[in-house]
Amino acid sequence: MSGVKISHPTPTAGSKIVGLGHYRPERIVTNDDLSKIMDTNDQWIQSRVGIAERHVGGDQDTVASMGAIAGGKALADAGLDPSDIDTIIVATCTTESQVPHTSTQIALALSISAPGSFDLNAACAGFCYALAAADHAIRAGSARNVLVVGSEKLTAWTDPVDRATAIIFGDGAGAAVVTVSDEPEIGPVAWGSDEQQTQAIRIESRAGSFIQEGQAVFRWATSAIAPVAIRAVELAGLQLSDIDVLVTHQANLRIVESIAKKLVTAGARPEMRVAKDIVTSGNTSSASIPIALDRMREAGQVSPGEVILAVGFGAGLTYAGQVFLCP
Repeated sequence: MSGVKISHPTPTAGSKIVGLGHYRPERIVTNDDLSKIMDTNDQWIQSRVGIAERHVGGDQDTVASMGAIAGGKALADAGLDPSDIDTIIVATCTTESQVPHTSTQIALALSISAPGSFDLNAACAGFCYALAAADHAIRAGSARNVLVVGSEKLTAWTDPVDRATAIIFGDGAGAAVVTVSDEPEIGPVAWGSDEQQTQAIRIESRAGSFIQEGQAVFRWATSAIAPVAIRAVELAGLQLSDIDVLVTHQANLRIVESIAKKLVTAGARPEMRVAKDIVTSGNTSSASIPIALDRMREAGQVSPGEVILAVGFGAGLTYAGQVFLCP
C-alpha cells in the first residue's frame, strides 16, 4: 500500500435541462406514397401502428448533420455558446461510420472545442440512457454543460419494400442541453434490458436491413414498460399523480396508448398529456423522445416547470426512463 490518496471533484447536487431542439428532414412520405410500392394502404397502416406520415432524410441528411442542427437549436434555446459545452453525448444506432464517431463530427460542425465526446447505442432507449449519463457526469463533477443528442437515419437501414419495417421508421434528431443545478431537476434513471430477446430487433450484417419480430416486441412493450415508468417515478420520490406529461419512445401508437392507459389505472391523472408524435414523425428511435417533447413545447402543449415522465425502449431489448422538469 502506497498511502497515496486520490482526490475527486466535489459532487454537485443535481442537473437540469435548460434547452431543447429538434430537426426533421423536409421530405415527407405518406402512407399513400408507400401504397404505391408495397401491398399496403393508409387504413391498414394507421390501424396497426397509428402512423400517417414520416420524414425521410435526403443525401444531405446524415446522422451527424441532423444532430448538429438539433444541437444548435438546443444551444440557442439554452442561451449558451458552443464554448460553454464541455461534453457531447450522442445516442444513435444508425451512424454511417463507426470511426470517427458522430459526437466529434457534431462538435466540429458546431465549433465546440475539445469536449469530452462519445456515442452510445441503446437503440430506442438511447436518449434516456444518454440523459442519464449526462446527469451522472454532472453530479459526479466531471462535466458542467452537456449537449445530449439523439439522431437517427433509420431509413438508410430499412428495406424500402419490407412492410414490417418500412411503414414504421422515419429520420430526425432531437437534442437537450443539460447543466448544473442546485436542486435536482432530473430524477434517477430506471434502466435495464431483456437479454433473452436480444434478437427481436436486429441488423444481421453491415449490408443488412432492420429485421423486427413485431408481435414479440409489441407484447414485450405493452407488458414490461409501464412498470419501468412507475419505477422511474418512485425513484424520483414522486407519485404518478404528479406527472403532467408522458413522453414515451414513439414506437407505435397502440403501444403508446397502452402504456398510458396502464399508468392511469395505476394512479396517473386521466388528464395527463401523452405525446403522440408518432402520427406525423414515425418511429425515429433515439430521436423520438426529444423530438416529441420539443414539438409539444412549440405547440404550447407543455410549459416550463411541468413534470415530464420519459421512457424509452427498443432493440436489445433495452429500456430506460426518468422524470425531469420541462425547461
